Formats: sequence, C-alpha cells, structure tokens
Amino acid sequence: MLTSLVPATPAVTGPPLNATDEPVVVPRQLPAVPASFAGRRTELDRLDAVPAGTAVIAGPGGIGKTWLALNWAHRHRDRFLDGQLFVDLRGFSPDERPMDPDVAVRGFLDSLGVEPNRVPADPHARTALFRSLVAGKRLLIVLDNATGTGQVVPLLPGGDTCTVLVTSRARLVGLVAGHDAHLVLVGTLPDPEARALLARRLGTARITAEPAAVEEMIEFCGGFPLALGVLAGHAAIRPQLPLAALVTDLREMGLDLLDHDPAAGLPTVLSWSLRHLTTEQRTVFALLGIAPGPDIGLPAAASLTALPTARARKVVRALEEASLLTRDRHGRCAMHDLVRAYAITVAHDLAEPARQTALERVVDFYLHTANTADRLLNPHRRLQLDPPAPGTRPHPLSDAAAALAWLTAEHAHVLAAQHTAESQHRYRVVWQLAWTLYTFLVRRGYRDEVRTAWQTAVAATAHLPDPAARALAHRRLGRAYSRLGQHEDAISQLRRALDLTEDPTEQAHIHHAFAAAWERRADHRRALEHAQRALDLYHRLGFPLLEAHALTAIGSSAVHLGDYDTARQHCRTALVLCRRHHDPAGEADTLHTLGRAAHHASHHNQAVHYYEEALRLYGTLGNTTAGADTLADLGHSHIALGQYDHARAAWQQALQLYQGQHRDLDVQRVQQQLDTLHHFTGEPAPPPPVPSAATPPTSLPASGHSHDRSYWRC
Repeated sequence: MLTSLVPATPAVTGPPLNATDEPVVVPRQLPAVPASFAGRRTELDRLDAVPAGTAVIAGPGGIGKTWLALNWAHRHRDRFLDGQLFVDLRGFSPDERPMDPDVAVRGFLDSLGVEPNRVPADPHARTALFRSLVAGKRLLIVLDNATGTGQVVPLLPGGDTCTVLVTSRARLVGLVAGHDAHLVLVGTLPDPEARALLARRLGTARITAEPAAVEEMIEFCGGFPLALGVLAGHAAIRPQLPLAALVTDLREMGLDLLDHDPAAGLPTVLSWSLRHLTTEQRTVFALLGIAPGPDIGLPAAASLTALPTARARKVVRALEEASLLTRDRHGRCAMHDLVRAYAITVAHDLAEPARQTALERVVDFYLHTANTADRLLNPHRRLQLDPPAPGTRPHPLSDAAAALAWLTAEHAHVLAAQHTAESQHRYRVVWQLAWTLYTFLVRRGYRDEVRTAWQTAVAATAHLPDPAARALAHRRLGRAYSRLGQHEDAISQLRRALDLTEDPTEQAHIHHAFAAAWERRADHRRALEHAQRALDLYHRLGFPLLEAHALTAIGSSAVHLGDYDTARQHCRTALVLCRRHHDPAGEADTLHTLGRAAHHASHHNQAVHYYEEALRLYGTLGNTTAGADTLADLGHSHIALGQYDHARAAWQQALQLYQGQHRDLDVQRVQQQLDTLHHFTGEPAPPPPVPSAATPPTSLPASGHSHDRSYWRC
C-alpha cells in the first residue's frame, strides 16, 4: 500500500543541529490560494496518492501548476507541524535569470532562524547545514517555477520526513529518474471546472444569464486557466458589459485580447518558455504551429523541418519536456489551440522563404506519401508527380494494409495540406491531392470530404492552362454530387466536364460517370445509353479493364430494366476481364451486380454466393462503403430463402456501417427493414408461420445503390 505524500502519523523528531544555540522557528511561507481556484479533483487525488518524498507538478505556462500546489499544500498544512517553506525559483519569469539555488538555500536558512554570522561561506556547507536543520522534521517545501533538475537538487532535504512539491514547465526527467520524484502532469480544465472558475470570478448569476457567450468563452480558452482568468478579468472590471460583447472582442482580437498585461498575459507567459530553448527548438516550435492539420506525426515533422528523423525526434522530445506540446502513444505531436496560436505568431518572426519552403516540404510529404498509398490500394491508377521539394522525406509504405492504416490516420491532414497548397497558389498540387485521396475516401464513405476536396480542386484548376485537369476536376465533383443526391449539380458538372475536353479517354470516363448519375436518378435508359457509349470508347481505345467496368455498368442498368440475361452476359464477360487483369475491386463490383441479377431472377442461393464473394473482396480492400451496400442486398436474398437470422445479421452490419458513414437515408431504410423483419419474426424467437393475408418482407426494395462503385478508378 502506498504511503501518502503526507506522513500518516506524526514522526518523533530530534533536535536539529545547533538546537541549543538556535531559536525554534516554524516558517509559514505559503502564499494564499487564489479565490477563483476551481476543480482539479483528479490532480489533487493524484498528489494524495503519490508516495512520500518529492512530486514534480509539470505543465505549460498558465495551466495552473502553482495554484494546484498551493491548494494541496493548504489542504494539508496542519499535517506539517514544523512549517512550510516556499520559494519562487523564477525559472520562467520576466527576469531572464533563474534564481541560483544557493540563493534559495540561504533564504531557507534565514527562514529557519539561522543567524547570518552562523551561515557558512561555502555553498556546499550551506546546503549541508540546511539538510541538517530539516532532518527529522515534518516540513513541506514548495519549489515553484523550477527551470531544471540542477536548480532543484541542492534544495532537496536529505531525510524522508519532509515533503517537496516542485512546479515546472519542464518535466524534470533527471529529478524523476535520479531522485525518485513522482511526476504529476497538469492538463486543461474540463468544461464544468472551467465554468466553475468563471462563476467564482464573475458570480453565478452573470454566468447563467448568458450561457451561449460563456460556452464560446470556454471553447476559445480550451480549459486553459490563465486564459479563462484573463477573460474573467476583462469582464470583472466592466460589470455592465454583456459577456456577448466580450465574446465579440474575442472573435476580432483572438490571442491579442489575452495579452492585456505585459507581465501576465498569456502570450507573454508562453514567451518565457521559449527563453530556455535553442534556436533550433524555437524554429521547430514555430513551424509546428503553421503545419497543416490538427496534429502531426514524426515523419511529417521531419519533412516540415528538413531535419533527419532522429534529430526531429530529439527536438520534439525537448519541446514535450518543456510542456509546449504533447505526444500520444503513436508519437503524434499536438499543441493546445492557444499554444499553437502563439506558435503561429512566433512563426511570423521567421524569414518568409523559410516558412514557405517548410510548408512546401510538408505538403509534398503528404502528396507523395498519399500517392504511394493510393497506388497500393489501387495499382491500376497512375498519377505523375513532380519531384518533391528538397528535404522532403515521403513515408515508405510496404503494402496495402500499411497504406490503409496511414490514410486512416492522415487523411484529414492531407485535406488540410490541400488548403495549404491552395494558399500557396500551388494549384496543380491542389487537384493532385484530391486525386490521391479519392480511392480511400470513396471506399470509406467520406462523401462530404470527397465533395469538398473536388470543390477546392475545381477552383484551383480554373487558374491552370490545362483543360484536361479542369475536365477531370469537374467530372470528379459531378460524381461527388451524385453520391450525395445533388442530382442537378451532378449533371451540370458532368456537362461542364464534357464541354472542356476533346480527349476520347476523358470523354469515356465522363460517359461512365453520367451512367451512374442517371441511374441514381432512376433514369435507367439514359444510364444504359451512357454506359454503352463508355464501353464503345474504351473498346476503341484498347482499355480492356475499363471495358470491364463499363460492362458492369451496363449489367447494373439491365438489372433495373428487368433484362437479367443481358445483365448476366455482360457481367460474366466483365468478371473474366477483371480477373485476367488482377483487379479485385472491379471483380467485387461485378460480383455484386451478378448477385443483384440473380436475386431479381429469383435465383436466391446463387445471389447469396455472389454477394458473399463480393463481401470477401471488399473486406480485403477495406471498402466499407460498397461492403455496406452488399450487406444490405444480401439481407434480401436471405429473406427470400426464409433465412431470417442471416438477414437480420446482414442488415445489422449494414446499419452499423451506414451509421458510421453518416448515410442517413440508408440508415432509415435498413432500420425500417429490420423493424419489418421483427414484426414478422418476433425477434429473437423463431419466425412464426406467415398468415395468408400477409407476406414476409421479401418485397422490400433492395438497396438503391447504382453500379457507380467502380468510378473512383479512372
């Protein structure tokens, strides 16, 4: 069982050295705890649970470390019968010189009643006298604002009866590793505790009167106590000012509003942390602030900074130890929003070329790594890229599984990189980034992200003297609109694409996209016409794999038109071509369409076989979008065979996938099918006999998804 930082029972203390000569002095040096202190129950409990000895309370500037230490100290001061010592070591303060530990020791000796003429001249002797005086005493020592382990060690007592609290922006790894100190990290306040802090400063009535303004204040501050305190101060000195007006100032001024006091504003407090950094560390801190995305992995950070990976890791670790960023278990680096806002201001001090080349490198990192990932997911797609900027180190990916994992973690950052490229007027890179993400986003059902990426791409290609790029971007945007059910916009974009190109290959792709768009509008004859035109063009151009995709499109339209023999004939030909050219994605799409043809022709066992084969391939590919549609259709074939439990399982899986993809109409449709199935089967009991006046839900419509699953490949 752990012993608390506070000894459980009073210790029998012997007299200190020179006790017969020195007066008995009980120091009471703890400053008061600010009245607005709120929350921190978790951190206080951690301090209570720390074994006796030394605890390091670490966190960024302005996070409330000193308040926490003082609150804990005051809660337990009656347990420290021999007093409490406190010193501000000024490790991070307007004074650029931290306090010499020898000065702190001399101050402690004075506080313990040592006469000046009894203080040894030698610093080591002074430290020895201090330790002798506190030996056996039940004393609390608070070392506030320490800059490093070397500043703290001379102030540590020699015995085990004293308790030491050290606060620092650094994690003081040397103290933890070499002196058995226990690290307590201090993070941001949860929203309820942030609200309590504001209520203590401004009063509950004022807080409850403007809940929307309070929520925005809390959101902006992100649980940062100093930021909350500064805003509360602005409001406190203007009691007649509505909080909504303060929020308006906050929107307009941002971080500047938190810099009202040259000695205590948040940017000023954060700036003190940078004084102890090397030039290289300061530069990396600034560049991390302007990097695209909410956080950054080490490989991307290495390209951003043009540092070797090992060197980048070392610098990042130093910034973490300085509490300027955090790293998760995967090594990703993140900054609090306010710390990042300050880092951006620091980046403005860098030379413009340095900022621009850093952003070019990190954008090229995402572009080239995403392109590698895309080619691993779909080897039949090709995109020629310019060489990356010097210093860029694209992340190596070994196989499709690694590509899928990387895109899962990084696709939001690739999209952010697209906006960075746009701001740099790198318009070719903008549409290329949209291209590299297309396979992944479509397979995973990120429909809104696909639309946004290609809207950005269309705007970028307008600046390029390249009609082929413009046609491609309009075509892809048309497909994105079609998936979202924005039919008029889809047709408009596809017509614009067709007007922009005379290239027969691109024309074939556009007709292929038209087929899907018209099928989603349930105009299956128009869909069939465009699919046939795409097939004719692909055949003339000598693209057998793309012929296979067009054949599958014709098969899908034929199913809707009730021509199941034509559907089977075209899909079987497509299946041969897909297998011959090693295209598992096209094979899966074709098997799905064969399953639908078999189902509608009442060959339900055959349909189940086709659907299950398609699901196996979709699972291998990580295509949860098409997999959800196949599960939805599979359920209908199981219903037709009376296999209600299998149908229920398929629909429940489809429902879960649709929910994850935010496909609300599909969620509603499948939920209705499950409800209807429950009505007939009395789930989970075996299905009862179906009354003659009713029929089981075999007539529920199959999923209305068209054959457009293959269109991301061209």
